[in-house]
Amino acid sequence: MKRTGFAYDERFLLHKTGRYHPEASERLEAIVGWMKTSGMLGKLTPIEVTRANQRWIEAVHDIHYIMRFDEACSSGINEFEHPDNAICRDTCEAAFLAVGAVLNAIDAVMKGTVDNAFCAVRPPGHHAEVDRAMGFCYFNNVAIGARYLQKQHGIDRVGIIDFDVHHGNGTQHIFEHDPTVFYYSIHEHPSFAYPGTGREFETGLGEGEGFTVNSPVLPGRGDHDYKRLIMQDLVPAFKKFNPEFILVSAGFDAHESDMMSGTNLTTDGYDFISEVVVNLVNRCSGGRVVSVLEGGYNLDVLPMLVENHIRFLAELR
Repeated sequence: MKRTGFAYDERFLLHKTGRYHPEASERLEAIVGWMKTSGMLGKLTPIEVTRANQRWIEAVHDIHYIMRFDEACSSGINEFEHPDNAICRDTCEAAFLAVGAVLNAIDAVMKGTVDNAFCAVRPPGHHAEVDRAMGFCYFNNVAIGARYLQKQHGIDRVGIIDFDVHHGNGTQHIFEHDPTVFYYSIHEHPSFAYPGTGREFETGLGEGEGFTVNSPVLPGRGDHDYKRLIMQDLVPAFKKFNPEFILVSAGFDAHESDMMSGTNLTTDGYDFISEVVVNLVNRCSGGRVVSVLEGGYNLDVLPMLVENHIRFLAELR
């Protein structure tokens, strides 16, 4: 059994998005409630959640954007620059805490306090660009984590695996010129899904050419296509890049029952992805991985999918 950390804080629930918004606090309540009942929560090592120092957010995001976001939340308005991006007075604080959770989880892995970790955070992050909020995301938690690994812990090569059903446009754009961060995403084809990015020919720019790989999946396709593309695209790329640390944007909205998905990935398909991720982590990064919650909106299956993923990290399958 691995020592797996779990980063969660009830203050994430203070980010209120409104009655009908899919990215709601009930998502985390369902996950934590399920894991308490199953007994899984007691097998994990709690990771304290503290507010991130703004200097680490500025390593990715424009300071004027951060100030604009903070001011919007403080003003009491209920959306930030687009109707998707629901906010309240506590949203900016929750976003700082979500980043802090990821950074503390990275510290715990690097110090050897835990072997790996899962961060049950919100707001999610992978759509957030340098100076723009998108798709329920304000700060790019995983991207900030990658820069933190490099600047604070001296990691040279960071690998990011994103299996949310939506392409992580923000993460791709942040690193598309950077050969030190490899971004891999498998997602519903951008011709049919938000945000319309992530085609096969998007492979990075300049010095970053070849360090972005996208695997679009057509609507209606499921386990077979996911398995084929992951083995064809992800595995050889990461074996070649050989990341020293892996971060995961863990989105569970590609499931066949999720209202946000046009793909038909099953629970077994998700287990396959988790198994491949763990195998790559053990092969490339000495077991060092932090997985961060992104999407997943069917509250009947999300908690089970998250626990299954954590069980692979903890080697409790």
